[in-house]
Amino acid sequence: MHYQSLIGLLDGFHAARVLVLGDVMLDRFVYGSVERISPEAPIPVVNVDRFSDMPGGAANVARNIADLGSKVILLGVVGADTPGEDLRALLAASPTISARLTTDASRPTTVKTRYVANGQQVMRADRECRDPLSAEVAQRLLDALAGALGEADLLVLSDYAKGVLSDAVTRAAIGAARGRGKRIIVDPKSKDFTKYRGASLITPNRLELQQACGEACESHEQVTAGARGILERGICEALVVTRGKEGISVVGADGTDAYLPAAARQIFDVSGAGDTVVATLALGLIAGGNLIDAAALANVAAGIAVGKRGTATVTTGEIIGMLTPTDGRGDLSKIFSLDSVQRLVRGWREQGLKIAFTNGCFDLLHPGHISLLDQARGTADRLVVGLNSDFSISRLKGPGRPVQGEVARAIVLAAVKSVDAVVIFGEDTPLQLIDVLEPDVLVKGADYTLDTVVGADLVVKRGGKVVLAELLPGHSTSDTLKRAATP
Repeated sequence: MHYQSLIGLLDGFHAARVLVLGDVMLDRFVYGSVERISPEAPIPVVNVDRFSDMPGGAANVARNIADLGSKVILLGVVGADTPGEDLRALLAASPTISARLTTDASRPTTVKTRYVANGQQVMRADRECRDPLSAEVAQRLLDALAGALGEADLLVLSDYAKGVLSDAVTRAAIGAARGRGKRIIVDPKSKDFTKYRGASLITPNRLELQQACGEACESHEQVTAGARGILERGICEALVVTRGKEGISVVGADGTDAYLPAAARQIFDVSGAGDTVVATLALGLIAGGNLIDAAALANVAAGIAVGKRGTATVTTGEIIGMLTPTDGRGDLSKIFSLDSVQRLVRGWREQGLKIAFTNGCFDLLHPGHISLLDQARGTADRLVVGLNSDFSISRLKGPGRPVQGEVARAIVLAAVKSVDAVVIFGEDTPLQLIDVLEPDVLVKGADYTLDTVVGADLVVKRGGKVVLAELLPGHSTSDTLKRAATP
């Protein structure tokens, strides 16, 4: 598929709503160095420098969806313990994740602790309970599912074999979703795929498919044969099989048969790459792509994820950057989700840099826009631009706007030298963005007054300032559209 069509699918990500149900966990990374072997046993001694916690399992699927700019509801089970509280806090920091976690005091929160020394993982220690949920906890979880299905376009079941997605819960969840007309994507862990009967799509890795079909699944042809066996049993409608460095195979009951070579440029860490695939697949399908289109996007996203360390996520800007031929003059990696731009701004602040913020529709970029952006960048060390989504512009300006889609507008803004980051927002105003990013300077055009600038009070209260940029006479989007419409 042509790269422009794939990029076009990204336009629909910001309107997508995904429901994720599965095994949530805390991924803990302990970093250090190894300089000697223990005298007590032939094992390395890790001198610990620091540790980092991240949402893992089904929670990492949710985090991937959020970082791709979409809204997600997360359902899962945690223990009444400190790791559970830590996981809730991590998820609460993401404004586009609605974590509706059920507490089960009888089981611990799943924690995977990875020890990384000198850039290499030397050990992993797991704290978990694999027993199925009690009937009472399972029912509470299913009640939460029933209440959330109406808010979502698609259901993802993220099975890590930690007891949440028992046979009974899985059957009930698939039945409930199908009853509401929702598509279901399953990231499997069970060796018996009949557990997932009724799913729209199953996304095993090569080994998981091999265990399920009982045959070798090395080549694309072998994978296709194994997948056809699953499809012939009526378990699901299609399979997307991840094969590591060999890429992805797509097989559907409708005769779909495609092989997508791996998109990775370099591999640092495969932790959570499958979660990235599932998240991107879900959003690609919701955005209107067919299975191969969505799998192609997922393949690109996975290639980006494995080039990062830790349980990584991917942004639409990074996907655009991988897909788009460039001569080096633009910087498409400037396009961020809300979650990822928060981390970016936090890093800038740690360097002592001041942050400016401005926002707008930027539908047809003209000299007036460039002047505003240059003036805004001149007030601080970095400039973040909030870009209205297509839906918010339609609400504000009517069904004929925008002229250009949000991804196209973001790409153009990212090519402007004075812009350091672009983040698309779906609300009618950028108030949430301003509240979260806490810019040092808020910039709007001089056609506003201090009293009419959204978020001005927040910025001033925090010690920042509001700047009204001079307007460049004779340039506005409305005038440009009028001139274009004049015969």
